[in-house]
Amino acid sequence: MGRLNELRLISRVAQMYHIERRRQAEIADHLRLSQATVSRMLKRAETEGIVRTSVIPPVGTYGDLESALRERFDLPEAVVVECTEDRDGAIMARIGEAAAHLLEITLAPGETIGVSSWSQTIFKMVENIHPQKSARAKFVVQTLGGMGDPSVQTHATQLTTRLAGLTGAEPKLLPVQGVTSSREARLLMMADPFVRETVDLFGSITLAIVGIGAVEPSELLARSGNIFSARELADLAEAGAVGDISLRFFDKHGRPVKTPLDDRVIGLPLEDLAGVDRVIALAGGAKKTAAIAGALKVGVIDILVTDKFTAERLLEM
Repeated sequence: MGRLNELRLISRVAQMYHIERRRQAEIADHLRLSQATVSRMLKRAETEGIVRTSVIPPVGTYGDLESALRERFDLPEAVVVECTEDRDGAIMARIGEAAAHLLEITLAPGETIGVSSWSQTIFKMVENIHPQKSARAKFVVQTLGGMGDPSVQTHATQLTTRLAGLTGAEPKLLPVQGVTSSREARLLMMADPFVRETVDLFGSITLAIVGIGAVEPSELLARSGNIFSARELADLAEAGAVGDISLRFFDKHGRPVKTPLDDRVIGLPLEDLAGVDRVIALAGGAKKTAAIAGALKVGVIDILVTDKFTAERLLEM
């Protein structure tokens, strides 16, 4: 009966602490025990199964899907958002809202934020951010140059400067094309002191916010005048590319797909992205599912923010 008596006392201590909400010092005084003994008993209550922890996710949250994504893709964190429609517009809006909240509560003072500014989902995130008063960033760095029609390039500039304004940071822009006409043209543009100043900050980025693109360009990129020709896109697909992060392509296994196009891009390389302390990827939708699956295998993403439909598709692949 000795063990049963011991467990009875442990149960009483646990009841007083967890249900009656008494402090450990008060319990020790009431039961004439030392505070160290009370602390040991509370730990024993867990190991003996007397105290069990239950987490009941609220309706509209998807803890099981998030856990499955973390396990399946060896992903540090996943955020799966509620969405009533499996439609790109609705998905981007919900992901943007969740990402805005995530950024607001996790932004540390003095961060250097890198932002892949050619993403409609990231634009939705910026639309939902409230001005930050305490945790103020140092820089917001544009990690991919503008593209296509100059009249559409203002999208990238506006996104970067607006995010900087909301986080109290100084914007650092890339005032050049994201895709140059040749390797030589890229080298020439990279020599510009304003471009060099921004590119030199790539190594200081502590938080990168990226989109994930399919090989087929998004509506936003298509409106910009397109980024690569149909032939070049076909060559990428033939080489096994399934998607890109800031126009750095990868295959379904997460391996980089290197083509001559790489030498024409002015933006953050995947190798540099791997060195960033925290990388948040925002992506969802049926057209991007294969690209997201490949991106998660690249090994650079720390947090994926996606929708429940895409999460289910990723786990079924």
